[in-house]
Parts: sequence; C-alpha cells; structure tokens
Amino acid sequence: MSQARDHGGEHRPIRPCRKRVASPGASARRRVAGQLAVGAPVLPVLVVAVIAFVDLVGGAGMIWLPLLAAGPALAATTSGLRGVLGVGLLAVVLGAMVGTRDAAPGRELAAVLSAVVAVTVASGLASALRGRRERVLAAVRSVAEAAQQALLTPIPAAVGPFRVAVRYSAAAAEARIGGDLYALVPTPYGVRLIVGDVRGKGLPAVGTAALVLGIFREAAYDEPDLLDVVDRIERSLARNLGFDDFVTAVVAGYPQAGHLEVVNCGHAPPLLVRESGDVVAVEPTHPAPPLGLRALTGETASLQVMPFADGDQLLLYTDGVTEARNHSREFYPLAEGLARHVSDEPARTLTALHDELLAHVGGRLHDDAALLLLRKPSLLEPAVHEATFPEATFPEATVPEPASDAGRGRGSYWVQARSS
Repeated sequence: MSQARDHGGEHRPIRPCRKRVASPGASARRRVAGQLAVGAPVLPVLVVAVIAFVDLVGGAGMIWLPLLAAGPALAATTSGLRGVLGVGLLAVVLGAMVGTRDAAPGRELAAVLSAVVAVTVASGLASALRGRRERVLAAVRSVAEAAQQALLTPIPAAVGPFRVAVRYSAAAAEARIGGDLYALVPTPYGVRLIVGDVRGKGLPAVGTAALVLGIFREAAYDEPDLLDVVDRIERSLARNLGFDDFVTAVVAGYPQAGHLEVVNCGHAPPLLVRESGDVVAVEPTHPAPPLGLRALTGETASLQVMPFADGDQLLLYTDGVTEARNHSREFYPLAEGLARHVSDEPARTLTALHDELLAHVGGRLHDDAALLLLRKPSLLEPAVHEATFPEATFPEATVPEPASDAGRGRGSYWVQARSS
C-alpha cells in the first residue's frame, strides 16, 4: 500500500505551456552538426593545418610536407573511413598548394603527395578493420551480458527477511562472467544461498559454474534438508567433471527465524558480523572436501547451525578477494576491511570494500572475485520492498542450546554440527 506524501507549499493551478516546434531544416542542421561533433577528426585536421602553416610561413620548401601523412594516420585511430579520406584529401590539397607556391620540383612534389595518398589508403583500411572489430566486440559484449543475466541472476536488494548486496568482478579485461558463482533463492524451506569458486578459468569454468547453479536452484526447492542439496550437487559433479576438477563452495540456509545453517565444502570461511560490529570467521567444525572430490577422500560434508539475530550480517566471498595482493605482495585483509566499512546498508558496505580492494591491487584484479553480503534487519528499521518470490515458511524446529554459555561471549558464536 502506497501513501501520498505532502511536500507542503502553496498549490497553484497548472497552466498549459506551448511547445515550440523546431522547423525541419533546423532539426536537420542540428542532427548533422551533432554527428560531425561526434565523429569529426578535429585533431588530425589540426595537425595537417599546423604543418601546412609552418611550411608556408617558414618558407622551408619541401622539408615539412612529408609530415602531412601524419594526419590520416592519426585519423585512423579515432575516425571512420570517411574521416580518414577527408583528412587525406585535405593533406593532399594543402601539400599541392604549398608545393606549388614554393615552386618545388614536380618529381619531388609528386613523390610526397603519392606518399600521403598511400598512407591515407592504408589508414582507411585500418580504420575500416578497426570499426569491424569494434562491432564484433560490441556483439560479443551483448552476448556476454545476456549470459551473465542468465547464469548469475541479479539479486534484489531485499530477499525474504534479508537485505542483500552482491559485487562481482571478472579477471579478464573484457569478460562479464568467470569461474566464480553465487545464487540466492527463497524456497519453502527458507532462504538458501551458495557462493563458490570453480577450479580453472575460461569457458570450461563458466560451464561448470552454470552446472552447479542449475543443480542448486532446483535442489534448493526440492530438498527439505540442506545436506541433501549439497549431496545432489556432489553427485552431479561426480558424473560430469574430470578427476582433477572441483568446486569449492559454501551453501547456507535460513530454515527458521533466528538460526542459520552453513555447509562449507573446502571454501574460505564466511565472515559473521554481529550487531556489535565484531567480525568472526565461521570456520567449519568438520572440514569437508570441495564438491566433486568426495569419492577420492571418502569424507562427507557437515552442517553447522548457529544463531543469526536481528542486525547480524554474513559475508561470503571467493579467494579472488582474500588472495588479492598489492605491489608489496601483501594480501588484502578482508576481515579488517569489513570491520572498517560495515554499515546497516549491505550495498554501501560492499561498495566501500570493493573500492578499497581495487585500490589495494592498483586498479585491476588478477582473479575473479565475488562478494555477497546479507543482513537481517531489526523490526524497528524501515521496511525495504522485497522481491516477488514464493513465500518462505519457517518450520517450528528446535535447535538444542549449548551446554554452557562460555562460548557465547561478545564476538563469538556457537554451532551444532551434523554430518550427512
């Protein structure tokens, strides 16, 4: 239900205004001027004009005229085929005028002008090829963006009872997706999420990430137990991956109010931020192998259950964040950075973390990096419009209390472990 807001002030009647309609000729002139302003080779024309002016004023004869070829060569880097040919024609005309004025020998002038024409033709060809590559690159980028939308579905700012933010950076300069993966889905068994990292890079890693995400989204809706979700991913990867391929991942769920389930399969431990601001690493009580390697080790994943109260936050990330190094080969201190920038808005927190991470590495990451932060707001905070998802139910399950309160001090947490 929406509410109208009164901004105050005196209400005045709205008077109709007359819209000035420009003449067709004026519109055409503005359109042509805009196109010329965008694509006109201003700098190459200026270079050609300066060279011709210096030669004309100095009376140096043929000394400066060969430099006219720099105009079309420079235009090839910024303009299209028409711009290059226009600059080349200008250079030839000015060269002929200056050479004729200085009574330059016809054979030498013809050689200079022929060189300018040859450079113009070569530059025009280079400009055409550059434009074709730019069009192909634009098409590839659009396909990559569509693939990212299909593979890494955008996560809204509010999902179920949580406020959520995600930041993802691919290591490749022109890539939009990589081997890191994340997903967050509301289910009949509560909100469930996964953050993982596929071994390797390139298209094989993207294919494996797509496989894991597809299985997770399906199993998260079907399986009441979070360990069964992990088992389904494990069985599918065992059938489809090679012997040396694997995926590290953290799978988490919120089955009932106030409690969070975490399954860590060889991944970096999530960071838990209490409402007090303390940051604690959620280390697995029983370490499990990465997904796809269970058959080699025989070890099974274990489930950790811990309290997750109002105001608490959980940060899941990939090793592209913690293994990012600066020029001194020092790793980025994620826990310290999170403690510095933590706020009540996950998007603001991740923006500050990401900016600091890029500053730490000097502007460019050398590995894929993913950050997912979710926060459980208190009931007193302003409501955030939630995404339209099937309503998640929280069954009335009971979680045993710890034997003592010794491990529940400030900045600590307690867990109940269960193996599959």
